[in-house]
Amino acid sequence: MQLKQLDKKLPRSPPCSAPLLPFLSQASCTFISQLREAVFFPKRAWCIFTSSEPVVCTEEKPGTMRSSLTLVGTLWAFLSLGTAVASSTSYFLPYWLFGSQLGKPVSFSTFRRCNYPVRGEGHSLIMVEECGRYASFRAIPSLAWQMCTVVTGAGCALLLLVALAAVLGCCMEGLISRMMGRCMGAAQFVGGLLISSGCALYPLGWNSPEIMQTCGNVSNQFQLGTCRLGWAYYCAGGAAAAAMLICTWLSCFAGRNPKPVMLAESIMRNTNSYAMELDHCLKP
Repeated sequence: MQLKQLDKKLPRSPPCSAPLLPFLSQASCTFISQLREAVFFPKRAWCIFTSSEPVVCTEEKPGTMRSSLTLVGTLWAFLSLGTAVASSTSYFLPYWLFGSQLGKPVSFSTFRRCNYPVRGEGHSLIMVEECGRYASFRAIPSLAWQMCTVVTGAGCALLLLVALAAVLGCCMEGLISRMMGRCMGAAQFVGGLLISSGCALYPLGWNSPEIMQTCGNVSNQFQLGTCRLGWAYYCAGGAAAAAMLICTWLSCFAGRNPKPVMLAESIMRNTNSYAMELDHCLKP
């Protein structure tokens, strides 16, 4: 097998003519002509010659790493990675809701909290200033927060899976086609919708006793009382919106359309050898 770089017989760019472009200098005219030649009329092709197979010609040297994504697709891949990391980080950090209890700042997420009261000596309450998750799924303060934990976690996992495949598409040719990119965009829309649903469910748990103790005993569903929403809640909602709107739209133009491989008959083909092989196959 031999690898050669050949001149392809493609139409050339028309020469730069000064009379047709009198407002350009000769140097500018030559530059434009060379640019058109390089962009619209490529002159090189890599061809693989074998003794019994057709010649396979491609525009790039075999063995070089080529992305399966367009320029828009590369932007989509990195934006997908950013939204997935932002939503997942916000999901695990306990900074969705801020309040205070016993004079100490307290913060919550769906399944974690920072600073919690415990019984000390003499049955008095003291605040333990550390962050941790609830001991079990049933220990999460409300049913709404339990649902929020499951729904938001599923959305983050889906966004991470799509982001991983998108980043791999930057390094692997043929991994993501135009149709595959659109299917991945649909998955991103579902993931963003799940995270948005989790953000919508979160205020339904503000009427639980644990949250009311932190929010001045005046909180209720969709009423914060003395508490306030944290930056992680807004970050999760913003990442979900970006995944649903921007990433889903960019995914429609992310994958490359499959290009037909240029085939030419090999000048090294031996007709007699083919006849002998065919005769050998037909013999009983």
